[in-house]
Amino acid sequence: MPDLLLELRSEEIPASMQRKAAGDLKKLVTDALVDAGLTYEGAREYWTPRRLTLDIRGLTARSADVKEERKGPRTDAPEKAIEGFLRGAGLSDISQAIVQTDPKKGDFYVALIEKPGRAAEQIVADVMPGIIRTFPWPKSMRSGAASMPRGSSYGGIEGRGTEAMRWVRPLQTIVCTFGTDHDETQVIPFEVDGITASNITYGHRFHAPDAIKVRRFDDYVDSLEKAKVVLDADRRKQIIDQEAKNLAFANGLDLVEDEGLLEEVAGLVEYPNVLLGTFEPDFLTIPPEIIRLTIKTNQKCFVTRPQGEPDRLSNHFVLVSNIEAKDGGKEIMHGNGKVVRARLSDALHFWKRDQGDLPDLGDLTASAEKFGLDLKKPLDQRMAKLDALNVTFHAKLGTQGARVARIRELAGTLAPIVGADATLVDRAVVLAKADLRTEAVGEFPELQGLMGRKYAVLQGEDASVAAAIEDHYKPQGPSDRLAEDAVGLTVALADKLDTLVGFWAIDEKPTGSKDPYALRRAALGVVRMILEKGIRLPLLTVVKDLDLLSFFHDRLKVYLRDQGARHDIIDAVLTPEADDLLMIARKAEALTAFITSEDGLNLLAGTKRATQLLAAEEKKGTVIADGVSEELLKLDAEKALSAAIRSASETAAAAVATEDFRSAMQALSTLRAPVDTFFDDVLVNDEDAAVRANRLALLKAIREATGTVADFSKITG
Repeated sequence: MPDLLLELRSEEIPASMQRKAAGDLKKLVTDALVDAGLTYEGAREYWTPRRLTLDIRGLTARSADVKEERKGPRTDAPEKAIEGFLRGAGLSDISQAIVQTDPKKGDFYVALIEKPGRAAEQIVADVMPGIIRTFPWPKSMRSGAASMPRGSSYGGIEGRGTEAMRWVRPLQTIVCTFGTDHDETQVIPFEVDGITASNITYGHRFHAPDAIKVRRFDDYVDSLEKAKVVLDADRRKQIIDQEAKNLAFANGLDLVEDEGLLEEVAGLVEYPNVLLGTFEPDFLTIPPEIIRLTIKTNQKCFVTRPQGEPDRLSNHFVLVSNIEAKDGGKEIMHGNGKVVRARLSDALHFWKRDQGDLPDLGDLTASAEKFGLDLKKPLDQRMAKLDALNVTFHAKLGTQGARVARIRELAGTLAPIVGADATLVDRAVVLAKADLRTEAVGEFPELQGLMGRKYAVLQGEDASVAAAIEDHYKPQGPSDRLAEDAVGLTVALADKLDTLVGFWAIDEKPTGSKDPYALRRAALGVVRMILEKGIRLPLLTVVKDLDLLSFFHDRLKVYLRDQGARHDIIDAVLTPEADDLLMIARKAEALTAFITSEDGLNLLAGTKRATQLLAAEEKKGTVIADGVSEELLKLDAEKALSAAIRSASETAAAAVATEDFRSAMQALSTLRAPVDTFFDDVLVNDEDAAVRANRLALLKAIREATGTVADFSKITG
């Protein structure tokens, strides 16, 4: 079966778009081919900075013939209905249709439509121009002759109007070949915006700019390799990673790995060459995080550290060039080193300036008094400046200063609940957002919190306060660590709860997949802190909103399911008003462990038999007594059940009070035998209405007793 090779070569595609674009191309092309009646054995996409490539193996040479019966209107239908049927079926006259008879509906027309199969080459030529013209780039530009006004010309090219194709960067060539391993391949020469598909591509723009004639995928890859282009992005990543590690090791260094940067750099080069740059050791006085981000952000280079010293950086960095320099890379290393030194000089300037006094301290007195700040300290000055400038947090939620004031009040409430020193918590809160006004964070926003911690240490803050300034943003994801101690946990809880309460108040809730303010992440962070640190926090006293509490329940379900809890067990222990997430989790844990034991099975069986009958009678509106009357208990079985319920309820209540949920369930499981005897010996629906209502009250007492632990009717099995 034949294979299809497709290459779209353009000017440089942004690295951030390449992987998705290649995947989009594969999906769009294969979906279109399948929709047209073709099948294929496999398809794989490739990408470099200048090309998207698709290799489709085992494509059927022709789509199958299709025979279709299309039912039409009744033979006595109005003329317009018949005309519409003819148009839809592609018939020119009603005589071309046949008449079929339905015993109930009478005679009606049927069109027998035969669609002959088409050659794969024809199908590819038909679908590709549309795919290329409408390709879903997040950003694109017009280019080519069609982008120039009609009647104009440039370099001998005549303008054809403004309906130009949009592509991320100007499209230059298209390769499209088709054929089997044993036969000569053929070109499928479709045309898009003046570019006709061929079997000609080009290699590295500097090392091998001449035309390359290709036939099928394997020789295409080999030809590109000889022309200094490594087609496979994962292989480029492996080359960069291994050569960078080897180069670092040879110089007594370890590479500081960065998967995101590795992915990006692999998308910037077609022929990776790894080199070692250097900068002056004096710059190592800058915090490592700033050095790393400066070099990564501005030069797309990796940093290194001395071997065996994970907390230090070296003054060497690894750069990846797209060319193989004749001088061994000396000029490239010199040029990159020059830029890195300039950037690090700026970073050193930021670092030093952030430790000095602001020039307008006299204007910050009111803000300093509001938050109890010491204007002799640089970080305090930055917090006062943040407040004095009325920096907006959100248009509907006020300024950053107002937000800090809210968090401060909430953190004061939370501190005794979490078990944190209230004085340290208060100090941490008022400094938590101060680094937003530092020049380092202004340059690298991703360092907020971390830089606040460093500046707090420099001005002599308590270690817990400094740690809390960084940690109050944590956790930022399901695998991120939690705050180091109770002070940090308190501030982090207050920060996230204020965010959630605020956005709920202005009705800015997540919808579908949209969550621009990361509120799901914030709620999951609260859930993790409460459960993993054992915090007993009655959420409703803070959020005061059942809708928001329900949002927390959703995040709790996600967390518990990820921990292996069954969905029915979570539903059984979760009620709409339950706001003690730690107790809910402990109930779910105990129920999970208990439910498959013999006692657990007894508890389920006894409870379900009683509650199902009770629910059925409630649905019918049967009268149920408010409580069990001992005087109306006539039979030994109902007397025994009543006594068993009282005993089990008392034992279970005492166990629940100490949060020993397993013992509570064990006590309730003893009801199995008296419940079974009750149903064997007692007719619940007695003719005497009072007796019937009393017996139903017994069943209700079972439901109420078990309900202190869970709603067992929601448990499957």
